[in-house]
Amino acid sequence: MAAIVMSSNRPYLLKAMYEWVCDNGLTPYLLVDAGVDGVRVPPSAVKDGRVVLSIAPRAVVQLDIGKDNVSFLARFGGASQTIDVPVAAVLAIYAQENGQGMMFPTEDSPDPEPPTPEEAPRRARLRVVK
Repeated sequence: MAAIVMSSNRPYLLKAMYEWVCDNGLTPYLLVDAGVDGVRVPPSAVKDGRVVLSIAPRAVVQLDIGKDNVSFLARFGGASQTIDVPVAAVLAIYAQENGQGMMFPTEDSPDPEPPTPEEAPRRARLRVVK
């Protein structure tokens, strides 16, 4: 049987976690690998190859968590800047106040191969017991 290839679940999980953090009245933060191609953030915000970005509604304008990128406008040093982060560069999303959130594996880590039919666990069978 051919393996079914699915798109990344990361953008969907990012959106869900963002809404969950906001719904609880907390501040959503993204931890981003600034070394990934396509990351556009102010160089002054990068520390040790990573950047932490607040994506709270009060801190950003035009937030778009899309299938490929997270983009928004934010102020850095008093100047409005366009931020663009490939979804693959997001390492974590969490609440600033308590650290609750989700970490993501690096996108280049291989997915485990699905088990072959011989390795797959046998499906449980239900029996009527009287």
